[in-house]
Amino acid sequence: MVGYKDTYAKWRDDPTEFWAQAALEIDWIKAPQLVLDDTNPPLTTWFPDAICNTCYNAVDRHVEAGKGAQTAIIHDSPVTGKTTKITYDALLDRVSRVAGVLTARGITKGDRVVIYMPMIPEALIAMLACARIGAVHSVVFGGFAAHELAVRIDDAAPKAVVAASAGIEGQKVIAYKPLIDGAIARADHKPDFTMILQRPQLEAEMTEGFDLDWATEEAAASPVGCTPVGGADPLYILYTSGTTGQPKGVVRHNAGHMVALNWTMKNIYNVKAGDVFWAASDVGWVVGHSYICYGPLVAGCTTVVFEGKPIGTPDAGTFWRVIEEHDVKVLFTAPTALRAIKREDPDAKYLTKYDLSGLQALFLAGERADPDTIKWAQTHLQKPVIDHWWQTETGWAIAANPLGIEELPVKLGSPAVPMPGYAIDILDEGGNPMPDGELGAIAIKLPLPPGALPTLWNAEERYKSAYLQTFPGYYETGDAGIKDEDGYLYIMARTDDVINVAGHRLSTGAMEEVLSNHPDVAECAVIGIGDALKGQAPLGLVCLNNGVDRSEEEVAKECVALVRKEIGPVAAFKRCIVIDALPKTRSGKVLRGTMVSIADSRPWNLPATIDDPATLDAIAARIAGMGETTS
Repeated sequence: MVGYKDTYAKWRDDPTEFWAQAALEIDWIKAPQLVLDDTNPPLTTWFPDAICNTCYNAVDRHVEAGKGAQTAIIHDSPVTGKTTKITYDALLDRVSRVAGVLTARGITKGDRVVIYMPMIPEALIAMLACARIGAVHSVVFGGFAAHELAVRIDDAAPKAVVAASAGIEGQKVIAYKPLIDGAIARADHKPDFTMILQRPQLEAEMTEGFDLDWATEEAAASPVGCTPVGGADPLYILYTSGTTGQPKGVVRHNAGHMVALNWTMKNIYNVKAGDVFWAASDVGWVVGHSYICYGPLVAGCTTVVFEGKPIGTPDAGTFWRVIEEHDVKVLFTAPTALRAIKREDPDAKYLTKYDLSGLQALFLAGERADPDTIKWAQTHLQKPVIDHWWQTETGWAIAANPLGIEELPVKLGSPAVPMPGYAIDILDEGGNPMPDGELGAIAIKLPLPPGALPTLWNAEERYKSAYLQTFPGYYETGDAGIKDEDGYLYIMARTDDVINVAGHRLSTGAMEEVLSNHPDVAECAVIGIGDALKGQAPLGLVCLNNGVDRSEEEVAKECVALVRKEIGPVAAFKRCIVIDALPKTRSGKVLRGTMVSIADSRPWNLPATIDDPATLDAIAARIAGMGETTS
């Protein structure tokens, strides 16, 4: 069996041949003759002369291969109390009909469609229907504010908005239609029509002639076949928050995206056709695009669409129930979900109620996985717990432990090693490679692999300036970290989160790692706030496990002592406060930058992606003005 080192060397020695081999597993209308077009540096395109269709590879080919009776999608919805299964046969019929609705309404290859959906199978059906006819979808997280949706409508200029009448967040039913109406009213660009899936929990008021009823339209539609598209034609646009407030539209090309995701299913996640794969994320995020929709379906797996939360729907055993009930082979979730379960059920009593023998591995991504959370999962699951690291922009793992190639030793705090496609250097501010063990900017040598973003939507110059300008010849990840002598990466912080304490560059991630080891700490964050003497000083924010009955002052004191012991006085870690909850985005990222602005009395805006605005108000009451000005 070929191990990781040999596989990586094979890619490094001949990248085009490596990806040409991976492309043989895709069904092409016209197979690519040119693997990589690098005639317009620094921009590159993979498989530009291929003719293909992503929907065909995700749906039709499995039906044609006799797998039509296999379940394609399991919709497990604890918030509605229902579970639905859709076979590949049924999926083909529904996708073909919805594609027929869009075609009949004048949507053709290259037109954009905004999808604004909760975690229901129709979200995937809408995505696949767009892919089927060569339309470019842009999924916006369901429940996003009207202003944010309007900004995306203006940038993508969609001919249609496809949505549901409502989403369900825990116990709350959120009406989507007023948000859509508000967004369209605000936007300069006006779509031709909307198509609304009426949910029984809350039906929307419809405007005749503009708002189409999904169920009526789908039932009456004529199915349509797959439209041939070019390998370098866009499949989708996914907006990621930009620092300027103008979101960046990450573009994904059809061919490279299919080749890369199909390769990862077998080689990273170690699943095969027929296996049940569950990414507990949302279709509005990149994980939902890559590993709820396209990756599992292109590989012929069964994918789980979960409409619920890790806790509270109804309890901290929900994830384990889903795994047992649907025989899930691989679970992929964010560390924040695991921390929520651990905080609610520190002794994993719920976990023992379920048979998890079918689970092969748990994968974590989306933010740093602190060692304490990994150890907790390892102890109670007795399965491989694999942290891996990637970004919206890359679309799949930059660094991972590739279980389908070789299970490498786990090093706590590390997402392991670079995947084929990614040559990684740690650079200083001048762009010079740093020695092993030294903290620096993580950069990827160009060209980026298939599946990674080739550009931003209608913003090529911004793509170059945002990612390719700082370090010529490299893609700048915006993350800071180190590489050890075995080639393992450690992602310590966003480069913005590396703090400068009296001339010492320190990683907030390293301090968070120490704090998370305290037995009473459920989760934590460290931010760098203004300090008149040292420039910046760290401030620790910790949330405690359920059932801790000691004083907050005592725990905070111990946390300060712990960081001083593990990292040393150089960290100047003197302040730590206990809080009820960390402010986070809906995808689980802690809003460190916003908290820094609050502490340093700088202007700040409520982020559009915030999960619970009340957490930010509570934090502001505790830390506003704690930072000192250095001028």
